[in-house]
Amino acid sequence: MKFEYAFGATPLDLNEIAGLLPQHLTTQAELNMWEQANILEAEKWVFSHKRSDILSINFCMALHKKMFNKTWQWAGQIRKTDKNIGIMWEQISSQLKILFDDTKYQIKYHVYLIDELAARFHHRLVFIHPFANGNGRHARLMTDVLLYNQGANVFTWGQTGLISNSKTRAAYIAALREADKGNYAALFAFVR
Repeated sequence: MKFEYAFGATPLDLNEIAGLLPQHLTTQAELNMWEQANILEAEKWVFSHKRSDILSINFCMALHKKMFNKTWQWAGQIRKTDKNIGIMWEQISSQLKILFDDTKYQIKYHVYLIDELAARFHHRLVFIHPFANGNGRHARLMTDVLLYNQGANVFTWGQTGLISNSKTRAAYIAALREADKGNYAALFAFVR
C-alpha cells in the first residue's frame, strides 16, 4: 500500500507502517474510510456519558486506542520517534501532565471562556503530538469531549474536509501555525 499524506500530515516511519492491522487495504482512500469507521465507534463510546477523568494521560491514551485499535497495532501508545512536528518524544508524558494540570486549573478558576480554553487546549495537544499518527483527529475529539463535559457545544471544526487536501484543511493548518506564534485569532474563528 502506498501512503499518501494530506497537507500538514505527519508521515509514518517503516516500523509504524508495519503496525497496520487490516492487511486487505490497498489504497489511502480505503485506509481513510477504515479509520473513520473506527473513530465513529470511539465517538459513540466517549459521548455515551460524561466522564470525570478526561484530563489525564490514561484517558488520553485510552481515547486514541479506541479511535484506532482496529487500524494500528500501536494505537494508544506514545510515539517512540521524533516527527516533523511536535516535541521530542521523551518529553511527551511530562508535557501531557502539565497540559492536563494547567487545563484543570483554568477550568477551576475560569481563566478563559470555555471556547478559548478549549481552542488553546487543542492547540497544545496538537503541538505535543503524542502519537505516531492521528494527532489532529485525536486532539479534536479530546477537545470536543472537554467541551461536552463542561456543558458547552462541541466545535464545528470548519464543518468538513480536514482529512483530505482542501481549503478547510489548509485554513486549519494555517490557524494552528499562527497559534504556534501566539496568535490564536484564526484558530478561535476556525473552531466555530
